[in-house]
Amino acid sequence: MGSARRQDILEAASEVFAERGFKNASIDAVAERAGLTRQGVLHYFPSKKRLLLEMLSFREQLNREHLADHPVGEDLPADFAAAVAFEQSHPSFATVYSVVMAEAVTGREPARGYVGDRLRSLQAHLTARLAERYGERLPSGLSASAAATAILALVEGIHQWWLMDPEPDADHYPTIVRETLSVLLGLTDDEPGHEDTRGEGGNGPSQAPTVNG
Repeated sequence: MGSARRQDILEAASEVFAERGFKNASIDAVAERAGLTRQGVLHYFPSKKRLLLEMLSFREQLNREHLADHPVGEDLPADFAAAVAFEQSHPSFATVYSVVMAEAVTGREPARGYVGDRLRSLQAHLTARLAERYGERLPSGLSASAAATAILALVEGIHQWWLMDPEPDADHYPTIVRETLSVLLGLTDDEPGHEDTRGEGGNGPSQAPTVNG
């Protein structure tokens, strides 16, 4: 029961934070949306900051569980496309993340700390995985660091784009990500979805980076 109640609160919080941002949201508003008292919310989440951070972690946990349904790492463009598709199926979580990003740019805490730490972690993790897989240079000629930055920029940009301009075709934006990353990673035409792992210094396939964690 406790786990289900926590999830109800997190889902309610995602709607409230998406509508109002962190600064203007309140525990009382979250409690009302979840059908609880203020103390009922504080029993599980002792502060608004704790609630926001756990809500963002919950979003990433759901994404990881979604990706666990297929063999992550065999097809990197498909992995990132699946992450975008998942975000599209959870618009309130996607919207609140965009609000947090905007608040991070203006220097507001805890958004700035969370976003800064997350982006640095993703950059380092993805760079290491690409370097392990391809060596110093990807088949496209990009360095692992440049490719990681480009991939993250693409996914973050697509995230904003579909929020502003949702397509009736649910696969529209995931397809853009999949096809763009296929070019960026230098996939061969005769092996769609599978990178040439024999590049200079490459050590063969390895586990793909966690897309949103």
